[in-house]
Amino acid sequence: MKKRVAILISGGGSNMVALARDMAGDHPARPVLVMANDPAAAGLARARDMGIDAAAVDHRPFRGDRAAFEAALMARLQEAAPDILCLAGFMRVLTEGFVARWQGRMLNIHPSLLPKYRGLDTHARALAAGDAEHGCTVHEVTPALDDGPILGQARVPVLPGDSPADLAARVLVEEHRLYPAVLRRFASGDRRPILTP
Repeated sequence: MKKRVAILISGGGSNMVALARDMAGDHPARPVLVMANDPAAAGLARARDMGIDAAAVDHRPFRGDRAAFEAALMARLQEAAPDILCLAGFMRVLTEGFVARWQGRMLNIHPSLLPKYRGLDTHARALAAGDAEHGCTVHEVTPALDDGPILGQARVPVLPGDSPADLAARVLVEEHRLYPAVLRRFASGDRRPILTP
């Protein structure tokens, strides 16, 4: 029985596309739903073009009431009955209660070599620190921000003259390789991390 995967996005959904394209053939999982917190997120149309059910729960009407927003998210997720929830550029911080419902079944990709640079502006922070390398991390989601067991990391060199945008573009290439590889392994029941040199 293939695992059912729901993917949460906020924007263009490039990591969602990478995950969905990989979930074919002998892959142990299939995408059943893409959800966004913004009805205008370009990734929703991309998901529909790939034949994946897509929906949005606009977070703005719920301003100040994260629990109500998450209840609306959860209602739609329950209809799709996913086994695994993948955060792919989902720009909302989820509450401890929501995370607890998905404990051990929710993954996230973060554009840094965690535990370095949790939160935002990771590329600029790596450059400001003078780091020689940067990268991305896939991890299980826990209530603490950008925390949880690391399931994979990929590294890129920081080059002379790099801007945050340059570095982000190079890291994104690795994100599109790493996240599908981790999900494939995770969905088959293997939680050993994938660590590239």
